[in-house]
Amino acid sequence: MTKSLRSERHQALCRLLVEARYETGLNQIDLANLLGRPQSYVSKAESGDRRIDVVEFLELTEVANIDPVKIIKSLLSVPR
Repeated sequence: MTKSLRSERHQALCRLLVEARYETGLNQIDLANLLGRPQSYVSKAESGDRRIDVVEFLELTEVANIDPVKIIKSLLSVPR
C-alpha cells in the first residue's frame, strides 16, 4: 500500500471538502469554530498538509452538514 498523503485521492478529498464547505456557506474560521479547533487545522486539512482520519472526516462532515457518502462516492471514481 502506498502512502496516501499527496496521492490523487488525497488531493481529490481536499478539493471535495473545500467545495462542500463553500456550498454550505462556511468559511474556514466558521468550520474551525464548529469543530472546536483552530483555523489552521482546517487550512492544513484542506491544503493537504494534514491527513484526516475517518473519525475526523465524519466529525467534519457532521458539523458542517456535508453528506459524507457523496464525498466517498466521488472519491471512488478517482484512480488509486
